[in-house]
Amino acid sequence: MSHVISSEDNPKSETYMQHIKERVIFKSLVIDSIFWVPSLILAILSGSVTLYTDVIKKGNEILSTFFSWVALKKMSEGGSNASYDYGMGKFETLTSIVTGAVMILSLALVFGLTIFKLLNPHMLHEEVTIVAMVVLVIGVLVNVVLWREKVHIAKMEYSPVLEAQITLFKTKAITDLIVLVALILVVFLEEHEWAIYIDPIASFIVIGSFLLSGYRTISTSLPDLLDRTIEEELQLVVVRSLADFFDDYQAFHGVRSRRCGNFIYIELFLEFDGEKKLTEVQSVIYRIKNSLEKEIPKSSVTIMPCTGKYGSESS
Repeated sequence: MSHVISSEDNPKSETYMQHIKERVIFKSLVIDSIFWVPSLILAILSGSVTLYTDVIKKGNEILSTFFSWVALKKMSEGGSNASYDYGMGKFETLTSIVTGAVMILSLALVFGLTIFKLLNPHMLHEEVTIVAMVVLVIGVLVNVVLWREKVHIAKMEYSPVLEAQITLFKTKAITDLIVLVALILVVFLEEHEWAIYIDPIASFIVIGSFLLSGYRTISTSLPDLLDRTIEEELQLVVVRSLADFFDDYQAFHGVRSRRCGNFIYIELFLEFDGEKKLTEVQSVIYRIKNSLEKEIPKSSVTIMPCTGKYGSESS
């Protein structure tokens, strides 16, 4: 999903969005926890390895959602302003990486259990399996609703945590549907000897989607944690803005940029006429800064007067 940044940048709006995101994540945490208990009981009673896999997956998802909620709660309470000059964007990004890492690490246990069931297949308890199917239908519907809700909020303001949660709940809906289809096939094809292999094979499909989802979450969040420069289209905005003020400075000595959560930090290194007064130079700096911050919402622009590359002493 592309980064969509809200044009609202006042503190009140920022605090409001943090509270909205926190409430949505907390609601997901509560609903996931409620569904996990009956899912665990049904997995034990039915003997389905696919349900076991789903339960382990959901347990890890609850843990990931809890990490996300803690991050957003701390940010909504003002932690981003009280102790951290550059906000808590990296903590938010790190949380999304933890979400993906937890998903991948859980695969070892799930994979081992699936191999065991594949080597020791057996038919499922039919009555319990039917109850599990009903729970899964409800789970698919709930996950779709929660997924769409997060997508709607993400369109208003980009958030690494929310992006990770969108991926998580989309995967949850898909995997629950896969598990549901597998159980339906097991029940209706139970007279065939090969039907006992449907359950463990479906578990491998769930494992595959689980692995892919975790990889995507980590791969999209890691660059921001490592201070990757901003996207090319935003770099072009910086270049165009500098071109508008071409006659107001003498030389361009570099630009540094990074994304921190939903904020963008840009540093420009410009050389000015040494004969100009400080007030004149400062006036130009303010005009360039204001122009860029209007062009790039949620940005903080710092302009460094210098005579060498990235502020180093000129040779």
